Amino acid sequence: MVDTALPDVSGLSTTQKIALAHRLVDSLASDDLTGLSNDDLVTVAQSTERLITRITVQGDRQIVEFSDRHLAREYGFGSITDAMIGLLRVSEPWRRGKQLKATATFHTFTGEVAAPKYPALAEAMASGAAGPSHAVVVIDVLDRIPAAVPFDEKMSAEATMAGFARTHTPSDLRILGARVLAHLDPDGHLTDDSDRQRRRQIRIGRQDAQKMSGLSGQMTPTLTAHLEAVLAAWAAPGMNNPADPESPTGSREDADPDALAAAAARDHRDQVQRNHDALEAVLRAGLDVGLGPQSHRGLPPHLIIKASLSELIAQTGVGVTATGTLLPITDVIALAAQSQPWLAVFDDHTRLPLYLGRARLASQGQRIALFAKDGGEYCSFPGCTQPAAHVEIHHATTDHAKGGLTNIGDLAPACGKHNRM
Repeated sequence: MVDTALPDVSGLSTTQKIALAHRLVDSLASDDLTGLSNDDLVTVAQSTERLITRITVQGDRQIVEFSDRHLAREYGFGSITDAMIGLLRVSEPWRRGKQLKATATFHTFTGEVAAPKYPALAEAMASGAAGPSHAVVVIDVLDRIPAAVPFDEKMSAEATMAGFARTHTPSDLRILGARVLAHLDPDGHLTDDSDRQRRRQIRIGRQDAQKMSGLSGQMTPTLTAHLEAVLAAWAAPGMNNPADPESPTGSREDADPDALAAAAARDHRDQVQRNHDALEAVLRAGLDVGLGPQSHRGLPPHLIIKASLSELIAQTGVGVTATGTLLPITDVIALAAQSQPWLAVFDDHTRLPLYLGRARLASQGQRIALFAKDGGEYCSFPGCTQPAAHVEIHHATTDHAKGGLTNIGDLAPACGKHNRM
């Protein structure tokens, strides 16, 4: 029932309505809840949770409009996800992006309004009856429906899951979703390779306070088979143990049996730790033998790490790679001891050709030197977070077409968009 005592806000602009909402939230924050009865407190809390979900849905509408106007690049961000993180301050942008793709209203190329991918779930969230946690489970279940299932059955399943989301917990939804999937494809015969290819993904998470990153995804049967074959040989007890200098490296098939047996007896890692160390050893071996392209955007396809001399001497702090990963200085030193590192020394004594006159493109030496300069780990445009491995070299003083020189003092790293600007 609408409270007619509330002021009429129909004449207010969107900006004024948002300002009013902030004022109401400020007022709510000062309310004394101790005077509410138990039933009233439950009612207020339930209504607040519904309101939070409804506000999230409104935020999704605005992100879609933001994307439609291509504002991410206009404000100096490489993608809508980067803009959601840096400009809009969205938490969990990947989960949020998946949610709005499933429930938000988009426009077609001709300007027509298209219905949400999952309309019943969108309606449940718009009313506040289902929250983001419910949406995560429902979307996961619906995305696993085989492509061969008829469209009307998919829509029926979507309506069923959205109905469940209104009255059940996310944990209950997972159980109910498994039943829905079993009903649609009881024998698993409808699932084909197109379904597996649609769901394949590997995601590297952002580094936490301990510089650790999460790894998640869905692997196709072929990738699983290849990875398990590699781990069987490289993640055997005693193999590729970074804590044991005498541990054999590479595949156990190439290791000395006696040395491997001795290393295995000293190996206290569990299987998941051995898997981690094996994967790192495989990737390092691939870089060492030159697998992949000979260069990426003018940089060699190896680890390029930047650190200050004072941090190296003190053995504290962090280094940063050309891809933007932070490495503890102890790891930087350990990696340098096993490699042939590039060393940038800012003095008059260098053999790197840093002054190339009218050459069109920056040299590899210039790219590495620019990365080593203060701020060179990112695009030079203010606020842009594109790391050095994904930037171009910009003639910052004078454009090359207007006579600019390809000399180190006239160059700056810039992502593709900001280079063109």
